[in-house]
Amino acid sequence: MASYLIKRILGLIPLLIAVSFLIFMFIHLIPGDPARLMAGKDATNSEVEALRSHLGLDKPLIEQYLLYLKDTVQGDLGHSLRSNAPVTQLFGERFLPSLELSLLSIGWASIFGVLLGIVSAVFRGRWPDSLGTVTAISGISVPNFWLGLVMIQLFAVSFHIFPAGGIETWKGYILPSIALGAGIMAMITRFTRSSLVQTLQEDFIRTARSRGLSEKAVIFGHALKRSLVTVLTIAGLQFGFLLGGSIVVETVFSFPGMGRLLIDSIQFRDYPVVQSLLLIFSLEFILVNLMVDVLYGFLNPKIRYN
Repeated sequence: MASYLIKRILGLIPLLIAVSFLIFMFIHLIPGDPARLMAGKDATNSEVEALRSHLGLDKPLIEQYLLYLKDTVQGDLGHSLRSNAPVTQLFGERFLPSLELSLLSIGWASIFGVLLGIVSAVFRGRWPDSLGTVTAISGISVPNFWLGLVMIQLFAVSFHIFPAGGIETWKGYILPSIALGAGIMAMITRFTRSSLVQTLQEDFIRTARSRGLSEKAVIFGHALKRSLVTVLTIAGLQFGFLLGGSIVVETVFSFPGMGRLLIDSIQFRDYPVVQSLLLIFSLEFILVNLMVDVLYGFLNPKIRYN
């Protein structure tokens, strides 16, 4: 296991360099001139050119990238073109709310998704299975931004149970987490059901039943552990997406997270913030997948890493 971790971590270095290069080039292909936006519409061309030179935007793209890569390796992500604040400071202010929202969303979605999947598998072909199927299809089909708008109208505007936006209290996390987690719960439900149904037909399950074990012991002591490998894959991938992919939901609920910061930075052509956030999102996704791979070995003893 230790050698596997070392290989995977070392393999991250060229991958992150390639990702950083693609992100850097993609950001600079976005139409618009940040120097012009910073200088204002009343600034003269000479003032804009002077500002562009001060920001280093007049250098060739390759030279700009090498300077960016050098600073990034040293832990310097640059300064925001919009506020002149260090990118690390902006990231620090927005990271914790996004992490808390992602953990809450993936937490309740995994718990209820696994439980619904178990019920659907145990009562396959009966009304609990049909109810679980309808719930899963509904959760996958409904866009999270539309669900968010409906919940704002219902629970914030009409009944005043939860706030429509912000995180002044813990209630500000409830509606965004439901909007984010509904689709994930649906996917986990379907994957748990299909995996558990297949596992319950394996020979070792028939052997466990022949030994006189109760159905509860068979499901939770034998079948579920094998099925959770598939569920862990889905939950891990979705958690990686949540950390950087909650852009729409954070915008709908005016949630002060990294997704909202990314949208604001793109609108202002704030290159340092955008490329740093995208790089951080990529790193988070890679690390989450690494953690999922490591957890495989604990759930399934047959998995070995060379």
